[in-house]
Amino acid sequence: MAAKLSATRPAPPKPIPKPGKVKVVRALYNYTAQLTDELSFQEGDLLYVFDQVTDPNWWKARCGNRTGLIPSNYVESQTEEVEMPLHEAARRGNLSFLQECLRQGVSGTGLDSAGNTPLYWASHGGHIDCVKELISLPNQIIDAQNKVGDTALHVAAARGHSEVVEILLEKGANADLCNKDDQTPLDLAMNPALRNIIQLNKTHRTNNHLTCYSAEDYADDSD
Repeated sequence: MAAKLSATRPAPPKPIPKPGKVKVVRALYNYTAQLTDELSFQEGDLLYVFDQVTDPNWWKARCGNRTGLIPSNYVESQTEEVEMPLHEAARRGNLSFLQECLRQGVSGTGLDSAGNTPLYWASHGGHIDCVKELISLPNQIIDAQNKVGDTALHVAAARGHSEVVEILLEKGANADLCNKDDQTPLDLAMNPALRNIIQLNKTHRTNNHLTCYSAEDYADDSD
């Protein structure tokens, strides 16, 4: 009876690929796409695999700025799992990989083990395109502080990335936040030009605050 039940039992459903899990594989051979949904690649190319489940023989992958299906037997079997692919893309300044991760549903505000956001790592490397991409995401926490209290603005200032500093300030980054060493981004700024950028932004904000009036300010006829 048990054997009969086993024989008629349907195959288990295939698991749905989870966002945030990416396999990095290296091509063993050259491959030229045969169909429009396939991906051509050269021996030695690094391929970022996003779906190994839908078809075990044909994986969905990205190489450079191209996405398509690859034959799984054309890549080395030992694969490395990237736990935080968006952080890795931001750290390396790989905009196309970063955009693919976002399209695959990877969180743009996730934290790594040190409490860093992808925006922190993009700012750390001075990767302007990645910073602009991440900062445009809805619900982006520009002033997220890591375990030592540093924000994206802290690390951009400390590493001398003036254009990143300007972008972050324009988007409202707080230049007055202190890290756990009681240092603000202004304290960490590497050169006088950077300090001047931050100081001018603070002055501008202060002046704007002082010249803002509410409706009540004009309620009295004597005004």
